[in-house]
Amino acid sequence: MYTPTLQKKYREEIVPALMKEFGYKTIMQVPRLEKIVINQGIGQAIADKKLIEVGTQEVTAIAGQKAVQTLSSKDISNFKLRRNMPIGVMTTLRKERMYEFLERLIRVALPRIRDFKGISNKLDGRGNYTLGITEQIIFPEIDIDKVVKIMGLQITFVTTAKTDEEGFALLRYYGLPFKTTKN
Repeated sequence: MYTPTLQKKYREEIVPALMKEFGYKTIMQVPRLEKIVINQGIGQAIADKKLIEVGTQEVTAIAGQKAVQTLSSKDISNFKLRRNMPIGVMTTLRKERMYEFLERLIRVALPRIRDFKGISNKLDGRGNYTLGITEQIIFPEIDIDKVVKIMGLQITFVTTAKTDEEGFALLRYYGLPFKTTKN
């Protein structure tokens, strides 16, 4: 049976390293990556309905799994927004697909960012991390010639870590290129 490289790395290298670093008694205490959520907010879709279709296709290509449209929850007249209008696209990756995507992100997509100096090291207080990407064209799955509009997306790494320190250590061991200086 096939297991992704990062999943093997987690079992063989990351778990023992985290157990040593934080002094866990059992393997069950070691934090793990639960899911990766890819989200793309498309506010301009209110005026141009085609952007939602394009966003869905792009996020589906990036994730390797069908993306779903997110709908607005309430009316906001200033933004010409009605309830249940599509305003974004998202997908949640788990298990093998999650590890496959994480590997593609670390090895292929992030190095393609211009003037890349590492990603911010701010976690949410509960061991989860959200990475904002300004251009979807850094992913090799996106054909630059067919891009209608440059749009950003958010990638959220949900871990079972109890603290930011544990979550940060877990993601660092996976190979996410964090900035070295504390800001």
